[in-house]
Amino acid sequence: MAGSSFWTTCRSVVRWALWAALVVFVAGAMWVAVSISVDRPVTYSDIVEHFKYGSIGSEPGVSLLAPVGGALPPYWVFQALPSVCRDKLPGGYASLGFVMEPGHDLPVGVGRRRRLGIDQVGFNCALCHTNTVRASPTAAPTIVLGMPANTLDLQKAVQFVIDCTLDNRLTADAVRGRLPKAGGPSLFERALLRAGLIDRLKLQTLALRNRIAPLLDGRVPDWGRGRVDTFNPYKAVQFNWDLAALPASERIGAADFPSLWNQQPREGMHLHWDGDNTSVDERNLSAALGAGVTPVTVDHASLQRIRDWIWTLPPPKYPFAIDQTLAARGASIYAQYCIDCHADARFREGVKTGARVGLITPIDEIGTDRHRLDSYTAVFADNQYGLYPDSTYRFSHFRKTDGYANQPLDGIWARAPYLHNGSVPTLRALLDAPADRPSAFYRGNDVYDQADGGFVWTMPTLDGRTFFRYDTSIEGNGNGGHLYGTSLPPDDKRALVEYLKTF
Repeated sequence: MAGSSFWTTCRSVVRWALWAALVVFVAGAMWVAVSISVDRPVTYSDIVEHFKYGSIGSEPGVSLLAPVGGALPPYWVFQALPSVCRDKLPGGYASLGFVMEPGHDLPVGVGRRRRLGIDQVGFNCALCHTNTVRASPTAAPTIVLGMPANTLDLQKAVQFVIDCTLDNRLTADAVRGRLPKAGGPSLFERALLRAGLIDRLKLQTLALRNRIAPLLDGRVPDWGRGRVDTFNPYKAVQFNWDLAALPASERIGAADFPSLWNQQPREGMHLHWDGDNTSVDERNLSAALGAGVTPVTVDHASLQRIRDWIWTLPPPKYPFAIDQTLAARGASIYAQYCIDCHADARFREGVKTGARVGLITPIDEIGTDRHRLDSYTAVFADNQYGLYPDSTYRFSHFRKTDGYANQPLDGIWARAPYLHNGSVPTLRALLDAPADRPSAFYRGNDVYDQADGGFVWTMPTLDGRTFFRYDTSIEGNGNGGHLYGTSLPPDDKRALVEYLKTF
């Protein structure tokens, strides 16, 4: 009897243990399921904060459960990288031209989102369309929203993130050792760190690096500060094209970041530098794809908020003194030589003037560097139409063109350097013949040149920051063409620059 009771007790204990194990397993499975099902961006009711730090869905997911993601690793890894690879980036993200604000732990232009159980980060619109302006090297910087990010070296930023992620020093222990004592990752994230998240991240990063290697390994000229190749990363990441198999001329497409204000009167104009689209909404969605969103992860509601805001976002007024008498003289000169293609100062109020504004000037007429134009092909445009099949967001306006679009000049003072590839440092230099324009200069300074209209371009370094030396003899960097106004007398050129400050 005692033996029978013993075995009965054993069977009972085993049953209870199995039930307990099942309960733990089910609870664990539910915990994992709930953790990975959450898709929650960090949100801001203030549209300005949303523009600067809101997510647009560019965090495709870098986890044990996700496919190849975007350019940025999870939040806690992104925060740890400058410390782990201090020798690769001794000045932190600010040294790459990211705009940093007190009270924020992420740069302007980087949003945060909890997805697949992980706090993730991704680029947003403000990354390329926010910058700072200073009156002197010792003055405090003023943030200007919608302004081209002329200090940002995006190519080096992506290169650093890739290099440090693949560095042997980046380990789970290295990340855990840099976590805050309070307010750190969730238990699920900590579990993933122990379960191989970093190894998976390295594999995904290696795949991304291999896709875009021809843009990072010296086979094309450096983009430099304030510029981006809009469509070649797109070709590799969205379409999985082999960039190395493309003609060399198609791989050179770096151009300046554009401004992002006053979009309503631009609807229907030819947008992008080469005028390949006439829809602001399509242009925005295409740019979001370039920032890292995918057709699956894109946050259309967030993009709509930004679109509605930039629709009427006013261009920034010139923050320094203007010689109004000289500007008035410049207005008559502008009306004679420039208004037809570029509208006038009233465009900032939505008043359209000029028969050719927003239209395309053929490359043989404008004569500027053609590499950006040639990098966007008809085959690429055809492929864009397949990104959102059977969707209201399907592209329908992209076209291959034969030149560059005539841009309105609202806020032109803040859009230096000039021409589509940023090959001329100041407005005054743009009015010189190409042979007299600077053949080399430094990009990335936010100190403003109030005399010539642009940013100080003669300084290679300032306060520990190293600027990018732009050489116009390099492929894609040519500063020729746009000869309008180059034969004017010097006094007329000075008056014209003064008038442009009023835009």
